[in-house]
Formats: sequence, structure tokens, C-alpha cells
Amino acid sequence: MNTAFPRKWEHAVVTGGAGFVGSHLCAALLDSGAAVTCVDDFSTGLPENISILTGRPGFSFVEADVAQPFTVDRTPDLVLHFASPASPADYLRLPLHTLETGSLGTRHVLALAHRAGARFLLASTSEVYGDPQQHPQNERYWGNVNPVGPRSVYDEAKRFGEALTTAHADALGTDTCIVRLFNTYGPRMRGYDGRAVPTFVRQALAGEPLTVTGDGLQTRSLCFVDDTVRGILAAAAHGLRGPVNIGNPTEITMLELARLVIELSGSSSEIRFVERPTDDPAVRCPDITLARDKLQWEPGIAAEEGLRRTIDWFRARPRGSAAHGS
Repeated sequence: MNTAFPRKWEHAVVTGGAGFVGSHLCAALLDSGAAVTCVDDFSTGLPENISILTGRPGFSFVEADVAQPFTVDRTPDLVLHFASPASPADYLRLPLHTLETGSLGTRHVLALAHRAGARFLLASTSEVYGDPQQHPQNERYWGNVNPVGPRSVYDEAKRFGEALTTAHADALGTDTCIVRLFNTYGPRMRGYDGRAVPTFVRQALAGEPLTVTGDGLQTRSLCFVDDTVRGILAAAAHGLRGPVNIGNPTEITMLELARLVIELSGSSSEIRFVERPTDDPAVRCPDITLARDKLQWEPGIAAEEGLRRTIDWFRARPRGSAAHGS
């Protein structure tokens, strides 16, 4: 991964740093020469995600729920707020925790950044666009979200987090940035987290039917985690307030994705169609004009390559590991 970022950080705090994207961010920041404090409560993150970072110079860990007041030992100049359940299995299991992390948690992390005079970056999501009626989605689109549907605990937590971040910047002058991430995938995802890529990969490697919801014609835009991390750190370094979409504008249907996973894994699995979840978006594709123009960022890893790397990582995991469990 290219870690030659245009701005050097001395000390970064990454909330949710033991999660999927957060742990990759911690590693990239360490590689760039920054000290990193990872904050996580392990409600969805995994100790094994940061075990390879423990002992590296500059890395420290604070076990804390950001919805409660917490402290770090060293003043940061960058604060990246990634704490939140992000997969359907997690936010449906932890609805109140998800909402509290997006509200109280965001407030506590913003306060930390403000006191330190640090750059603050909020990890928001393409879910703020809901089941979009504009396609592709640019940052000016307000979205089509059901505020009381089953996905609302995640959608509204992130939408509130965006509003709070904006208000903090306007009212107090906090240096903030909002990134909206689209369907990131790659190593360190959990096989049972409910998202399409790890579900399909787990099923294909086990020889189980791949469960495609509905008719499988709904689309997503898959961005490999290395590309996502580059985009996040480019946004942090630029000074852009955002929101800015970080994602891959190449769409793929869920049926095409299932077939591609079967092909790349050499699996003999078949495809089985199952009921489609309520409020499942029909399309999802980012307009990344802003990221290209302002950040000079765009994804560079094609789906085939990213899926091969992801499949290889899952294949190397021992059966019954946390990566395979819930």
C-alpha cells in the first residue's frame, strides 16, 4: 500500500481501531511514521486485528466505549472516528449501542479533537443515501432513508454524526472532515457479519450455496480496503470539510458478485435465492468527482484482484477462528 501521504501526523487516535477498516488505518498510519492510539471496546472489533501492531513503536491501545467519557495519554493532531457497528448483523444486534456511538460517541470524540486542536475525521457511510432515487449518488444528494426501518439505527446514527460534526465546525471552529464510505471489503472482515463479500467467500470456501437475496439484480460498488484507506488519509491531509464520497464507481450486481466469487475461489457451490431484507437499496454507486478533483484520489484495485486477496486471506484462516465466527 502506498503510504506516502502529503501530510505527516505525529499522533493519531483511531476509534474503532480494532475493527475491519480501523485496523488497516492504524497500520497505514504507523507505516507513515505516526504514533497511533487505538481505542476500541471490542463490541465488534477483534483483538486479533491489532495483535500484529502490538509491540510496534508508537502503538498503544485504550479499551473504552466512546459513548462514555474516555482519555488518551498523549495529545493527538489527528482523530479518526471509526467506532460503530457497521454490518447488518452487528447493528441489528446492538441497536442502542449503535445509536449511542453515533451520538454520544461522536460528541466525545469531537470534544477530544477540539481540546487538542486536532484534525477530526468522521467515518460516515453511503447508507446516508438510503435507497437512492439519484444514481450515481453525489454529496449534494440528501438521500431517501426510512427513519424507523430496520436499518435506521445505523443510517440515522451516521446522519446525526454528520450533523453534529458540521455543527461543531460551524459553532466552535473544530477542524473537521466527513467521508462517506461505500462498500469497503478485504482481509479482516468477519465471515458472519452479514455483508455480501464475506458471506459469499465463506460460503464458497465451505462448499455451501451462496445465498443471493431477491433476484440478485441490486447493485453495489465494491472498494478494496487499501484504496479506501488511501482515500481516507488523503481527505484527512487535504483539509477538505466534506462530505466526500470514498468508493469505487464500478457497479456490480449481487448475482454477478456471487458468480465471480465462485469462479475465483474454484468453488463447486451453487447459488440459492433467499428473501431480500427490508429497505435493501436497489442501487448504490458513488460519484467520486469531488475526491478526484480535490484529493487526486481514485481506486486502483479491480474487483477481481481485491476478491482474490480477500479469498486468499479467508482461506488461510483456521476453521472456527473469530474471522469465521459471529
